[in-house]
Amino acid sequence: AWFGELHHVLFNVHISDEDMSGAKERMHKKKMRNQPSNVTFPSPGWDSAGDERPKRHGGQTPMHDRRNDDSNSQGQSPSWTRGHHWGGSERGPRGYSQELPKYITASVFARARAAEVNAMLKAVTKTTGSAHVFGPLPKHMRRRAMSHNVKRLPRRLRAVAKKTLEKTSQQKKEQSKSKSRRARRRHGNLLLEFNRRQRKNMWLETHIWHAKRFHMVKKWGYCLGDRPTYKCYRACFRAMTNHCLLQDLSYYCCVELQGEEDKLLSALSQLTNKETGPTFAAAACLSGRRQGTVYVYKADQFPDQLLGQVLFMWRPKTGASDHRQLWIWAHPSLKQDLLTELQSVCQCSEPINPRAPEAHPAPAPCPTESAAEEKPIGKKRKRADGEGLASVSVKKIIGDGTCPPNKPVSWNSKTTGIVISDLTMEILRYRLIGPLSHCILTDTLRPATDSKLAGATVSSCFWWPEHCMNDNNMLLHHQQADMFQLFSGVCSTAEIPAGTVLGLTVDDPRLTIPKKRSKVMPDTEQLQGVDAEKVRSLTLQGVPVEYAESSLWDQAVRDNVTQNKISEQELNRMKSELLVPGSQLSPIPSQSRVPILLVQQPGKQVGEERASWGTGWDILLPKGWGMAFWVPLIYRGVRVGGLQVGLKHSQNKGTSHFPNDFPDCPAGVQFLKEQETQLTDDYKRRPPAKRPNYIKHGCLAPFCCPWQQLAEEWEIIVSDCGAEQPASVKGGQGSPAGPQGSEEACSGAPSTVEGFAPQPEDLAANSNAETKFKVLRNKKVLRQLSAWCRPISAKGQRARKPAGCPQQQQQLSSQVAASLLAAHCRSLVWTRLSLLKKGRPTLHAMICIPTPGDLQQLCKDQAYCGPLEPRHTDHFKHKVKQLKKGDHKKLHPEKTSQAPDPASAPTLTLGLWPEPLPSVTSHCSRVTLGFVTQGDFSLSTGCGEALGFVSLTGLFHMLSSQPAEKRGLVLVRNAASLQYRFAKLNIEV
Repeated sequence: AWFGELHHVLFNVHISDEDMSGAKERMHKKKMRNQPSNVTFPSPGWDSAGDERPKRHGGQTPMHDRRNDDSNSQGQSPSWTRGHHWGGSERGPRGYSQELPKYITASVFARARAAEVNAMLKAVTKTTGSAHVFGPLPKHMRRRAMSHNVKRLPRRLRAVAKKTLEKTSQQKKEQSKSKSRRARRRHGNLLLEFNRRQRKNMWLETHIWHAKRFHMVKKWGYCLGDRPTYKCYRACFRAMTNHCLLQDLSYYCCVELQGEEDKLLSALSQLTNKETGPTFAAAACLSGRRQGTVYVYKADQFPDQLLGQVLFMWRPKTGASDHRQLWIWAHPSLKQDLLTELQSVCQCSEPINPRAPEAHPAPAPCPTESAAEEKPIGKKRKRADGEGLASVSVKKIIGDGTCPPNKPVSWNSKTTGIVISDLTMEILRYRLIGPLSHCILTDTLRPATDSKLAGATVSSCFWWPEHCMNDNNMLLHHQQADMFQLFSGVCSTAEIPAGTVLGLTVDDPRLTIPKKRSKVMPDTEQLQGVDAEKVRSLTLQGVPVEYAESSLWDQAVRDNVTQNKISEQELNRMKSELLVPGSQLSPIPSQSRVPILLVQQPGKQVGEERASWGTGWDILLPKGWGMAFWVPLIYRGVRVGGLQVGLKHSQNKGTSHFPNDFPDCPAGVQFLKEQETQLTDDYKRRPPAKRPNYIKHGCLAPFCCPWQQLAEEWEIIVSDCGAEQPASVKGGQGSPAGPQGSEEACSGAPSTVEGFAPQPEDLAANSNAETKFKVLRNKKVLRQLSAWCRPISAKGQRARKPAGCPQQQQQLSSQVAASLLAAHCRSLVWTRLSLLKKGRPTLHAMICIPTPGDLQQLCKDQAYCGPLEPRHTDHFKHKVKQLKKGDHKKLHPEKTSQAPDPASAPTLTLGLWPEPLPSVTSHCSRVTLGFVTQGDFSLSTGCGEALGFVSLTGLFHMLSSQPAEKRGLVLVRNAASLQYRFAKLNIEV
């Protein structure tokens, strides 16, 4: 009986495909997708003629096909199922037969029923893919946290859920996750991809480290870190002031000169002049114990045609030989001009040792048709092991990124015997800035240990064992190591003489890297243990000449050190084999000795305030060892800076930054052009309502400084007016423009200086002259000007006496001024400005001359910040609108017959003055004296400071007209502001 009822239930679950709708059909397929094939009940397939239905179960007619007629008599269907009715009360072609089978084979029938029961039990116990352990729970008891927290379930379900989670975790471990899109797009050989990306812009060895933490910019053929991605402006300043900041200056280019000393000095003397300071022949630098800085000009063109500022270093003499070696470090934008000039003066025109072309990876050969057929379609292609490795070079590219690869790197002269070599990217240069830079060095670097060979006849492929075989070399090495240990007894890096050079050979700093990053501070015990007399001799006399020698000068040693460097993988393997984890390798491998040079970098050397601020050390390394020294320095707690930090470092020191502050050299001119283009494009991207209108603010050139026009206009003013001061200004000479009347004093046209505004014909005639402006760099004249600009008490300054002795100091007079102007016509003077009150000067701010009324108002009211510039009228606004209407009409010519002039359309921009500019000096209510090239709020002085250039002619006129107690006071106004602010002008030498 129970067998029959079970069979009846199973058969009635079957649903005809023809009677179901599409949604119900899909639901049925979803429910039955896990059913075994032997339980699937197809729809009856007999026809209307009463054909026999297909038999199942070994030809036996199902038992449940028998129907009782009692149900028909009661009005019910004999084969009723839920939702569907098979046939009616009468037998039809779709009905079921009610006849009993004649016979039943018990064994066959039992086997068939047993198979159905097993299939039913399997279907009930098997869970589908969407089934969960908490499925039996009511919906109000289900929680999302049940999926990963078993204790959220009731206790009766926890055991099952735990087994399910374990099973799922095992499946996840066995089945590898599909790679992310970033991982799939990653190149198969990263080194080859990196080499390809360096074809246009060279990468430094620390590029990957910087790219993860800095905003990168492409400049001068390199990809350099500009500024960090995190906020660290004040942190970098604190590091430069109190601890240490690290910079990678490996993009600086090194040019090597070899030859006889007399011939080298004779050739280099044509590029320099003693009036600008020490030259290549300075005694302290020529011996090799000091590094020098010099301005380089074109041959015999001083004071015109400046090339730039360079660093130089002589190798100490060895024995009685007259052969010398010189390194010149130059900015990459200056290198090509410098190389051309050096080849000219040294007569080196014959190239030697041409640069080998870079071995870029060759493209992989195309697969053949047979190979393509064998590969499965639709799967990701993978490179087989070892495929293509023979044809593709995996060597890291290390070379120059500023010149073509086929260009020679060395030039020889048969007449002078001088050899010029381009060592760009051959020597790395790191700069440590801060008073505790010496502590970082002494903690990071360890002098190399001795490594003598067992016998004198044994040779080694490494340079250090061969070097140790010479007793003189080892004696010098021990002396250099003792001198280096004296650095730990110095309180500040500024105590060591500026430009000191120390040669040293150190062990691989990766062997002594700490486990955790920590901030290195001075050790009081080491300060007490160091000989005080030796430390005093070091601070007074510096490092002896013989200690400046280093094997880094030898090309063969540099190549040997680079080629035999231990890889990170090999070094980690050696560390893992140590008996005590974390201990130092013993003995140290012979290839882990690196020759370096330590150069003391002077800090602030001009002026009286913040003396020696920003001092530090430069480390010179062979190529290939960049990251080996970079990471250990980072682990000592140094802060890392980019190009922007270098600019702020120069600003706080009060020195000009190359090439930003060199407008009279080709590299500076190119930089200013690119800067103007970038600033103009950024200005045009913003809508007119969200950007300042510089015409209304009275600013002619907000994105550049018209130095040539400024110098020419002041020269015209002096020639037309003689010694008379150009102080009479229309509309407000005797009284200052106060804040109440300035807004109402809007003139219809730009104000001009009465009788002193240069005429257009004078400017046109003057522009034809070949005389170009130049920056005054004569130390003697600058000291004279600095004495005449006597500072007053101001923020960040203290009163000081004029430079030089009083009896030797000349008084400012018209005769002295005339003689200086005759010798230095159209000259600009580098100045430093300190605001007396609040304010923050910005780039391209205007430096103006205050009127006598402004000075009187300042004397009456000490809280007086400065006058206001009357708002100007934009005469080009209407023309710009007309051009826009003309462009609209040009698109619809049927509306108008007149078309605008297409030549004038691209020259006008709303808010900017078009070319040519009107008078720069007399455009505003205050006479313009110069412009700012660097400006910001100074954290060291607590007030706004700026660096810029002023006209020498205008400076003489201003100083001669001002009272002694107010001499040197100027007005500074930002390009997007109408407020003038008082500032003190200083000339620091």
